[in-house]
Amino acid sequence: MNDNASVPASHAAPTRHYGMVALIFLTFFVISLLTNIIGPLVPDIIKSFKLSLTLVALLPFAFFIAYGFMSIPAGMLLEKYREKPVMIAAFVLAFCGAMLFSLSPRYSTAILSLFLIGAGMAALQVAINPLLRVSGGEEHFAFNSVMAQLLFGSASFLSPYIYSYFVRNLGQPGGEGKLLIGLMSKLVPPELPWVAVYWVFAVLVIVMIAVLAAVRFPLVVKKEEERAGAWATHKALFKNKVVLLYFLGIFAYVGTEQGVANWISQFLMTYHKVDPQTVGASKVSLFWGLMTVGGVLGLVLLKLFDSRKVLVGFAVAAIVFLSLALFGPGPLALIMFPLMGFAASVMWPIIFSLALNSVSSHHGSFSGILCTGIIGGAIVPLVIGRLGDAFGLRQGMFFLYLTLGYILSIGLWARPLIANETIAMKKKKEAA
Repeated sequence: MNDNASVPASHAAPTRHYGMVALIFLTFFVISLLTNIIGPLVPDIIKSFKLSLTLVALLPFAFFIAYGFMSIPAGMLLEKYREKPVMIAAFVLAFCGAMLFSLSPRYSTAILSLFLIGAGMAALQVAINPLLRVSGGEEHFAFNSVMAQLLFGSASFLSPYIYSYFVRNLGQPGGEGKLLIGLMSKLVPPELPWVAVYWVFAVLVIVMIAVLAAVRFPLVVKKEEERAGAWATHKALFKNKVVLLYFLGIFAYVGTEQGVANWISQFLMTYHKVDPQTVGASKVSLFWGLMTVGGVLGLVLLKLFDSRKVLVGFAVAAIVFLSLALFGPGPLALIMFPLMGFAASVMWPIIFSLALNSVSSHHGSFSGILCTGIIGGAIVPLVIGRLGDAFGLRQGMFFLYLTLGYILSIGLWARPLIANETIAMKKKKEAA
């Protein structure tokens, strides 16, 4: 039987849902706010709970290991219940996590809290990536993914400033006169002003739940290959060499991103005596801000060049910037660490789009497997922390050369079935 027979004629041609694309972009923005606040908090968490580098690295580990537990089940739930209920349930999980730590700010509850938030973010990632591919068009997926990464970076740029605002105003004379500071002073322990960011996140998540509940999702008819399959489908995909290679690619990218962002502030404090609450936080913010700038450049470059060449160029730049940050003097490190965000800006969307465009079927299930690779954000910072305790943080960060080397290799061996549409390709199509 023809698979298209059950699809109404009105759906025979691809239908683009740009309102849904906008909602997906907003979701990426919120995911970023909740995900990337950990890095600026690291020095305060170490001080507040008297932790070693290994113990503090267990916090991002708890967050990102949730992707390993949740991503594939989320794909199956998505197939059964569709996007809207899964996305709302994901935000409910995130709300529970944020409230748990807000009400009981201890190291033990932080572990569980971050796991719950991470599980929610995993379900969201699984839901919105295939949805973006279908809603915006397969041939525009790399472009739209970079646009989403641009918004992801802009949210991460803002989150350290939210943290700095609270730690610099809570407990200070006259602070209670400010509405938000006065409210937070009643909610958070005076010795833990940074906990205020989790109250803010709890409110933000409630707003997103309300938005999703109010928005009417368009009927997005997925092809059979866009759907998440049963466990047997996932097992078959795991036997595919291409699937495993791209799984490692996502693992390497998220590990690199979090391995840099989570340790910038601590590195600058340890080796260059930089204040983590002001300068350190600002450099983490700039890391994400430059990721946004890099995303803008990436949008242009992907219209001019093959995405594989763009990936190789940015990976080489990242290796150079990392070397200068680790071995250069303080003033140079203050520049080079943020530039790592610029170099990382196009890596996630290019790797993800190359992956989905390298297989002909089961894109929904493949997306779940790729999102499982986000556990790299759990493993790599933990490895850096463990090596840092043993040999020093600088030596621990040498591990990033392995992950960046693998990302560089993807641009050399990738053979996608569908290449990103460049201006030159579009002209050729129009001429034909």
